[in-house]
Amino acid sequence: MSTESTEELGTLVRKGMRWSFASTFLSRLANLASGIILARLLTPNDYGLFAVATVSLVILININDLGLEQVLVRWPGDVAKVASTATTVIFGFSVVLFIGFQAGASAFASALGAPEATDLVRVLAFAILINGALAVPSAMLTRSFRQDLRTYADLTGFIVTTGLTLALAMTGFGVWGLVWGRLLGNLVNGLLHLKFTPVRYRPGWDPAVARELLRGGLPLAGATILAVAMVNVDNVVIGRLLGPETLGLYVLAFNLSSWPVTLLSIPVARVSVPAFARLQEDLVALRAAFARSMGLLMAAAVPICGLLAIMAGPTIRFVYGDKWAGAATALVFLAVLGLARVALQLCFDVLIAVGRARQTLGLQALWLVVLTPALAIGAHLHGVAGVGVAHMAVAVVVMLPAFLFALTGLGIRPGLLGSAVLRPALGAVLLCVVPYFATRELRPDLLVLLVGGVGGLALYLPVVLPMRRGLAALKTAKPAGREAETEAV
Repeated sequence: MSTESTEELGTLVRKGMRWSFASTFLSRLANLASGIILARLLTPNDYGLFAVATVSLVILININDLGLEQVLVRWPGDVAKVASTATTVIFGFSVVLFIGFQAGASAFASALGAPEATDLVRVLAFAILINGALAVPSAMLTRSFRQDLRTYADLTGFIVTTGLTLALAMTGFGVWGLVWGRLLGNLVNGLLHLKFTPVRYRPGWDPAVARELLRGGLPLAGATILAVAMVNVDNVVIGRLLGPETLGLYVLAFNLSSWPVTLLSIPVARVSVPAFARLQEDLVALRAAFARSMGLLMAAAVPICGLLAIMAGPTIRFVYGDKWAGAATALVFLAVLGLARVALQLCFDVLIAVGRARQTLGLQALWLVVLTPALAIGAHLHGVAGVGVAHMAVAVVVMLPAFLFALTGLGIRPGLLGSAVLRPALGAVLLCVVPYFATRELRPDLLVLLVGGVGGLALYLPVVLPMRRGLAALKTAKPAGREAETEAV
């Protein structure tokens, strides 16, 4: 990789990262505010019914592109030669999924213990068609690092979703406000992606191109559906075994625990996959960039996850109200899961970027196979808290070692990552001291949150602030050269 291309990559990464974080932070902040209002207006049962419908949507919307969106993002040649065929394949398969799910919506909702959610499932399924029609423009924005335009589109779609949802909820539409808000917001977001895409491609067909795309995309789609199933199997288990009201409590806790993932991992993934892909010919540079990225992500995620875990009860009672207090028992463990998910997502990103799609497929399959019975056992033994414990234990005890082993194929050793996350690990111990005692000695909840949060951060930040030097090094993404690469291999 030449010096000029390296500098260009660094510029693109910096620009894309800034816009990704800006988009995610603003949308999460607004989502938090709207979520608080909705939690006061709706019931745990409403949230549970919407969760049942959302499970179907999330699964389908993550497989309807057959992995081709990621293939287009990292396509090494002229993407114009394959984009038209990709458009046809993605939308055609989306239509097939839509028809199938309209027919099977009743059976799906009943299997999750909420037959009254059937109509919700059918309406939300229209989002599959929207996503399928506009997947290629979205991929083109990601490929060209136009996170500024994605930010505008994503925030506009979010504003539409939130505004309509709140308006309908406040006028008595209940859970249907969530459904119509989500659907219209997706449509607006997708149309803006189409408007902003650098190049628009008409549907086309080339059998040879289709076969080549599917060879690269199907393993990615398999890994994605396993990842989505892994994240949503807890909703299936709780809905079937514990009912929609308990599912609503769990969904609130899981969404809170996912803050680090949505605030950090999602914007990073939009940039890291194409950035790591451009470094795949220089393993020394790739390893260095990955280790620095992991350290910085952990430094940012630890305070969010640590404070949520230690102060779960006061956080939920103060922010959402006493009717949601039952979610705290799960949040304690799900917050730790959130931290593990941030680390695992970056591992997933680098494996995808260097073309290890089949390996990620095997890892996701292992995760799902181990997780499903663990969740059922946890639900039977300790209800919603048991599900949280099972989710956390499988991620930390099984999947972290499995991903670390997979990374050794790229020369990324546990010792390298251990050095990268040493400061966040030490800081985590100090972070938890003040909030631990605050939750036991202080009242009311607001005082606990203020003292615990400020005191914990005061001890944590001095430990991790020296890592800012790593951020400057990461921005340069300097390759080590061919000789170093050969030696590393």
